[in-house]
Amino acid sequence: MNKDDLILPKDFPQLLNDSFLRAARGEETDHVPVWCMRQAGRYLPEFRESRAGKDFFDTCRSPETCCELTLQPLRRFPFDAAIIFSDILVVPQALGMDVQMVPGKGPTFPEPLKEPEDLQRLRSKVDVAKELGYVFKAITLTRHKIKGKVPLIGFTGAPWTLMSYMIEGGGSSTHAKAKRWLYRHPEASHMLLRMLTDVIVEYLLGQVAAGAQALQVFESHAGILGPVEFREFSLPYLRDIGRLVKDRLKEAGQDVPMIVFAKDAHYALEDLSQCHYEVVGLDWTIDPRAARELTGGKVSLQGNMDPCALYAPKERISDIVKKMLEGFGTRGYIANLGHGLYPDMDPENVGAFVEAVHQHSKRMITQM
Repeated sequence: MNKDDLILPKDFPQLLNDSFLRAARGEETDHVPVWCMRQAGRYLPEFRESRAGKDFFDTCRSPETCCELTLQPLRRFPFDAAIIFSDILVVPQALGMDVQMVPGKGPTFPEPLKEPEDLQRLRSKVDVAKELGYVFKAITLTRHKIKGKVPLIGFTGAPWTLMSYMIEGGGSSTHAKAKRWLYRHPEASHMLLRMLTDVIVEYLLGQVAAGAQALQVFESHAGILGPVEFREFSLPYLRDIGRLVKDRLKEAGQDVPMIVFAKDAHYALEDLSQCHYEVVGLDWTIDPRAARELTGGKVSLQGNMDPCALYAPKERISDIVKKMLEGFGTRGYIANLGHGLYPDMDPENVGAFVEAVHQHSKRMITQM
């Protein structure tokens, strides 16, 4: 196989470990699969070395670098899935917004959206293949280089989360500027959310065409909305993304499991379980048994260990994992953290987490 074949989305190596995909669909597995949000991240010395002195978004635009960063955690830990290294803010960039990663500050929009007329600055028609083709190339390259070891997850930010960044101009504790739009400019808010939804649907379909074997939609800022606002400004768009992607894939004779992760939106778990996603991701602030009850067995669940539990000694991590597995049960369950890994975490403790999930779940399944 020559180098050019590695970026063609065909003739991928056969998948050797499908436990993650089986669990996503609620099928039996011989162990509970596990992966971590931000598993390709700054807690790994090799990640810091690869990224040293390089602009963040330049890194995102290099398929070779994204592939290498995606594979790094798999060389250390027996994760059951990989997630492509990228960022949710590539979508606002595709719409024509300037986004910079400022050291010590995080993502920054030098010219955020301030008033509804600013929507005219956004591209009305986005050529997703042209603007985000580098992500598709990274996915294809990674599918070849991963050699079928585990499935590869593609992802996107959800419309409300992206909208809040585009208006706030970066991270925020209150999201007051973005929420001001919802109350003062509801029509313009819906217009922006619809624009984002249209791009996201094409973006996710492009990721599957490039080789993604599962998709996750991150509604990271769900919890800043109350139940009423969530049902108006987040849920309909999450539902549309799930339905439209599924319908289009079905037309092409394809199907990939989809995960929705709406952080802190406990009030919406029942609704989220009926939104065309096979898996609902959970943060650490909800009890596993309560989540099972609210979702009524309609979906698989993913999560939800407090990331800070990884600061505990290894024996304590093992106990916490055991309790979590007992709460969720072993069927229709993917172990993960309730949020991403933090940069100061010890890789050895991440390894202890993965090992504990595998060991305890194998024991529980054999005893059934």
